Amino acid sequence: MAASSKAQVLSLYRMLIKESKKFPSYNYRTYALRRVRDAFRENHKVDDPKVQEQLIRKAWDTLALIQRQAQGHLGWDLACERQ
Repeated sequence: MAASSKAQVLSLYRMLIKESKKFPSYNYRTYALRRVRDAFRENHKVDDPKVQEQLIRKAWDTLALIQRQAQGHLGWDLACERQ
């Protein structure tokens, strides 16, 4: 993996961890953090560029999902507090 790709993957990993920490629910937060860490540990030795590209695309999709879900939970918590 090229140096720029390593930097890109590391940046993506950091974003996933940061977004996972935004879940207000302990259970969701720890599950998301564990899944992100496990996925990166499991795939850190992948050498095939095509597989790496697929994994990076999947990680970006996961990031978008985590962002939507964390926002949804935040919105739900705010709605519950207003009642």
